[in-house]
Amino acid sequence: MPRTHDDARPGWPGGDRRKAHDGYAYRRFGALAGPLSEPRENDYRVEFRRLGQWRPLRTGALVLLAFAFVSGFLAWLMLPSHWPHDGRAGALQIVSIVMAANSGVIGLLALINVATLCRASLAARDPIPVRAERGSRVAFLTTIVPDREPLAMVRRTLEAARLIRHTGVVDVWLLDEGDDPDVAELCDELGVHHFTRRGVKRWNRPAGPYKTKSKHGNYNSWLDAHGENYEFLISVDPDHVPFPSFCERFLGYFRDPDVAFVVGPQVYGNYSGFVTQAAESQQFLFHSLLQRAGNRSATPMLVGTNNAIRISALKEIGGLRDSITEDMATSLAFHTSRNSQTSGRWRSVYTPDLIAVGEGPTSFTDYFTQQWRWARGTDDTLLASFWRCAHRLSPRQLIHYALLMSYYPTTAVAWVLGVLNGALYLTLHTGGVVVPIHLWLMLYLDAAALQVGLYFWNRRHNVSPHERQGSSGMTGMFISMLSTPIYVSALFAAVRKRGGAFVVTSKGDSTQRDTLATFARHIRWGVVIALPMVASAALGGGDPWMYLWSSLGLAVCVLPIMIWRLEARRRGEQRSRARERRTVERHASERAHALPKGVEPA
Repeated sequence: MPRTHDDARPGWPGGDRRKAHDGYAYRRFGALAGPLSEPRENDYRVEFRRLGQWRPLRTGALVLLAFAFVSGFLAWLMLPSHWPHDGRAGALQIVSIVMAANSGVIGLLALINVATLCRASLAARDPIPVRAERGSRVAFLTTIVPDREPLAMVRRTLEAARLIRHTGVVDVWLLDEGDDPDVAELCDELGVHHFTRRGVKRWNRPAGPYKTKSKHGNYNSWLDAHGENYEFLISVDPDHVPFPSFCERFLGYFRDPDVAFVVGPQVYGNYSGFVTQAAESQQFLFHSLLQRAGNRSATPMLVGTNNAIRISALKEIGGLRDSITEDMATSLAFHTSRNSQTSGRWRSVYTPDLIAVGEGPTSFTDYFTQQWRWARGTDDTLLASFWRCAHRLSPRQLIHYALLMSYYPTTAVAWVLGVLNGALYLTLHTGGVVVPIHLWLMLYLDAAALQVGLYFWNRRHNVSPHERQGSSGMTGMFISMLSTPIYVSALFAAVRKRGGAFVVTSKGDSTQRDTLATFARHIRWGVVIALPMVASAALGGGDPWMYLWSSLGLAVCVLPIMIWRLEARRRGEQRSRARERRTVERHASERAHALPKGVEPA
């Protein structure tokens, strides 16, 4: 009899059987969208409903209050009477105007982020799950880069994939980027299909659909070779262990002929250590709210960690896109194309149902690599392909996409302008907008409190089984803030079109260790922020409030290094205690063996 996903076994992400079964409610989170049902009519279309615990009056009031207050604060700040008008010398007057304009841009970017949260709070929907059609042919795909991803990790994924339940065919495939003999032997042992594109010239190109050393190139090569044999593909990253319910919870939505793909949430089973816990908490807004808001416009984003795709639709758009974030670029390609059979727009569905558990980054090195790639891919898409095809989106889809992709670039731009304003003020002793500092601070904190309050209110919709009910999600907000220098670096690289190669995030035993070089971007920005502060203090000038804001920027640069050292010390102490415990146990065992027979040790 097949296992259910609550029957976790040692080696699965999430720990031992007891912890996976009792500590984390995987079974309950695997059916958050509700029980499976039969479609009501022959001409089936995916139906959606409001989230559980939906409170329309309270949510609407919070949304209205937050957006009105933040937009009102920005309008007040930019009143003509608040612009510099003290008749200073020409150069200083220009600097003051630049600083005032910077403040307005920062406020506008903050308003965009508030608008994103407000819209998602009102628009979020869950699909009503239906049973999959019987007899469809499904290919389960995952990949391996042998020199970067441990074989034992992929074994767990493949073993679990063979337990996936479906009334039709489910063939398991491992796409081997290196044509490694050990990988082929593992596939033989487990009875799964082995595929490699190595040595095939047409599947290894410098760029395009078959780009060498890329995830999308690997998938597209398999699609070209074997895609015609299947109706759907389901896939996970090699560090994600799928549950037997994968097909049951995903494939039913394909009864709607215009559904191109279905995606679910990403959950990290190695839930220990600051970086991993904070990285999962950081995903709350995207997986618990923004993706659900995408259901309102039929445009949830494709996520590579776990998904199901209609193969005919993927072939129609020419396969996965050539991008370091191929999932976002491919999403846009789907949503700006039409189904040749129905002439309808290709749609997508996001379900909150948990159907796989994976490994998250455990070091700042791997986490920053991941964040840089996500930010860079988003920036690339926004600066290049998005505006060329945006006219093919409906107004609702256009708004969703624009807000969805705004986070990384707006955070980066706001940081740069804030650092510039601080440096100008501290070195030239000139200000921007002319408002009483205590009044500005009070209104700013009120606006921030309303935004955070709306965030906390939405935490009731969290889809992670690892975070306690009612948890605030502050670690996720905190690590997002610490990642700001990474987002700035990604935006600069996108503008200059440099450094965009796909990088596999190290997993398992291949995890990269942190060094001081991990924080090179933070250190550089820390120097940029600290030098004006030191110069201003040496000259005996500057308002204490301006030191405060520059100090907050400096803290963002310094805190990751401090956390790294504290975590390293904690792990060192744990290893030391473990060694001491093993030494005591060994000595006790040696004494016991040395005693005469029948004599009990003291």
